[in-house]
Amino acid sequence: MHYVGESFWGMHFFWWLFWVVAIMLLFSPITPISTGRRRQTPLEVLQRRYASGEVSTAEYEERKAKLDRDTKPVK
Repeated sequence: MHYVGESFWGMHFFWWLFWVVAIMLLFSPITPISTGRRRQTPLEVLQRRYASGEVSTAEYEERKAKLDRDTKPVK
């Protein structure tokens, strides 16, 4: 079978494109691009650790005071 002109290369390109898209769709549920979760701030991490009992009340208050002091905007 002989192919004349660019129709062979056009179909060839679309088949490659089809398989690339098919493979991407196959693996996209396995490796999501973005989970939609935002990064936690240091204060949120401290609050979570305090709530779970990893940090004592005194340690929580000391660390919170340091975070508040360090995150105040400079004028």
